[in-house]
Order: sequence, then C-alpha cells, then structure tokens
Amino acid sequence: MDFAHDQRTEELRATLLAFMDEFVYPAEPATEQTPAETRWARPPVLRELQAEARRRGLWNLFLPGEHGAGLTNLQYAPLAEITGRSPRLAPEALNCAAPDTGNMEILALAGDEEQRRRWLAPLLSAEIRSAFAMTEPDVASSDATNIATSITRRGDEWIVTGRKWFVSGAMDPECRLLIVMGRTAEDGPVRERQSMILIPVDTPGVSIRRGMSQFGYADDDHGGHAEITFTDVAVPLGNLLGEPGSGFAIAQARLGPGRIHHCMRLLGMAERAMDLVRDRAASRTAFGGPLADQGVVREWAAESRVRIEQARLLVLKTAWLMDTVGNRAAHTEIQAIKIAVPRAVEWILDKAVQLHGAAGVSQDLPLARFWAIARSLRLADGPDEVHLRSLGRRELSDRAVR
Repeated sequence: MDFAHDQRTEELRATLLAFMDEFVYPAEPATEQTPAETRWARPPVLRELQAEARRRGLWNLFLPGEHGAGLTNLQYAPLAEITGRSPRLAPEALNCAAPDTGNMEILALAGDEEQRRRWLAPLLSAEIRSAFAMTEPDVASSDATNIATSITRRGDEWIVTGRKWFVSGAMDPECRLLIVMGRTAEDGPVRERQSMILIPVDTPGVSIRRGMSQFGYADDDHGGHAEITFTDVAVPLGNLLGEPGSGFAIAQARLGPGRIHHCMRLLGMAERAMDLVRDRAASRTAFGGPLADQGVVREWAAESRVRIEQARLLVLKTAWLMDTVGNRAAHTEIQAIKIAVPRAVEWILDKAVQLHGAAGVSQDLPLARFWAIARSLRLADGPDEVHLRSLGRRELSDRAVR
C-alpha cells in the first residue's frame, strides 16, 4: 500500500501551496471588510485570484472527465484539503466552490447538449453562479421523498409551485440558474416521483424572500443561502434534467461527491486550526509557564492529531473507492466520512476556540466561523442521524465479510 501522492498531484500541491501563500492568505483581510449591502457579492479581489489560478493551471480541479481537469478523487483530495484552509476564498478562486461544483457535476452527468451549452459552459468559466434548491421548511427534508414542491405539466411548459429555503448560492448577485427538486408524480415508487428542473433566476414567479443566517453569521460564503418561493413558475419542457422521476437518483449522484469534497476541505480547516493552536500554546504564558506545558493542552493537541489522521485516512480510502468501484459501491464509506469528519473537526475546532479564549470566538480569528461551518455540515447533505440509520441498517443486514 503506497501512501505517496503521484507526480501530478505533487506538482499541483506545490503550485497550490505557493498560490495560497502569495495570493489567498494576503487577500483574506480584505474579505472581512465587506459592506453589509454587498455581503453576498464576490469580493473584487476574487476575480484577480481566479485569473491567477487559471494562469497557474489551478482551475476546475474537482471535475473529472472531459469538462474538468481530469483528476481522480484521490488526486483531488489533498488539493481540496489545502483550499479548506481558506474556505471563503480558495475554493471559489479555483472555481471549486459549492454549490456550483455539484451543479456542474449533474449538468455534465444528466444535462443534454443544449442545457450544457447554456449553463455548464458559463459555470465552467465562472461567468455566472448557480444555486441548488432541495430543502423545504414545511416538511422533513432529511427524507427527500417528502419534498412537496410541485412540477406539473401544462401544455409545452412545466409549472413549478412551492417554497424552498437554505437554497445554496441564491443570494449571489451573479446567480443566474436555480436547480430545483420537486414532485412530478403523486403515485408510483416513492423514489421515482421527484424530478430536477432548471429555472433561470429571473423567471416570473421566482421570489427570493430573504437570506438565511447560520449560527448568527450572515452566511456570505459562496452566495449564501436563501428562502425562495415559486408561484406558478413556467419554464419550457426542455428545462427538465433527465427523465421525469429521475430527480432522486440525480440528487444522490450530486450529493456523493459533494459530501467528500466538504470532508476534504474540513481537514484543511482542522490543520489551519492546529497551526493557530501551536502558535498560541508557544506564545502565551499562564500560571508561570507557556500554555504548551499544560497537560490538558498537550492532550488536546495529541487527540486532535489522532482525529485528523484518522479522518484523512478514511477520506482517502473513500476517494480511492469512488475512483475504482464507483460512488454506489463506495456508499458505506461516503456515509462514514459524512458522519465522522464533521464530528471530528467540530471537536478539534472547539478545543482550538477554548485555547484562544475570547479571541477564539471573535472575528479576529477564523476559528468561530470554521466551527459554524463544521457544525452546519452535520446537517447539510443529510443529518448525521439519517446516515447512521441507513448505514446501521445496511451493516446489520450485510453478512459479507469485509
């Protein structure tokens, strides 16, 4: 078993690390000065970062195949981890930020030629942003078969009516496309009643009601999250993704890569937190000595390192399985990382906050925001309990020796 990165990955890592040091980290302070009225817009420096990233060959690294950089999940994992060290800037600088990544993946997977021409091409070049609308406030969306937004056919149009919230990416002024999951059938197999449809954001009947916050944060990363109502929204029949009833399958195809990408970036947040922990422990004195001499601080540091290494190995194994046997066959491991990694990183960040005292919860350090991201990811793309339920059922019914 060889744990070394291949040559291309090592070259990209070196290029990306230099890009982070030279451009991304120095640009972070400017993003904290964003006026409230423009909080969801791309900071001006982002266009400069994107131009430099493209010049260095750091573009669309997340997307395999003909439309992206051609990397495998295993090759992308250490690169995504590096971008996680600066989650507000680095992923989008490389055009590797959610929700556009998942939307590009499903357009590449399920979109027809016209849909790819109209929407995938400008997303690949970062000319526009997009949003993903699945969660609803009035039903238990952890069970996607509950989704109530209706998509009904009327002549040569689809009519969409419903209410969504935490629509990722929709607050960005450059968002042009909503990918919406809704119900196209009231009977038949429960997982064949939903469909995905493409709705331009300026379509009559689309109303963005408000931006949503997370743990009090304005949630201005990558276009924020919105509550949106759809009132008799009419779009052409050609705006449906795939066949009617394929929405649940498309959603699962989208969420698998999205889950592992989140976990990759979380590892980067944990590593940056550990950088801050080391600096704090060495530089602060309490009770006659540096914090690094306190037994509890050493225990936190050791436990954090163990959790990072465990999580990283599980993420890399999952990436390898997705590459070699496919996402469906890697379902157990995808669920395992979705459960384990946010929990581990949340714990690490909590201890980093504790070590920094008041500074840890302030805007002067990224730790509080990182913690909010990690905690939110225990809900996003399916709450822990849903994955535990599914994984436990499969584990108890599977008699095969692993």
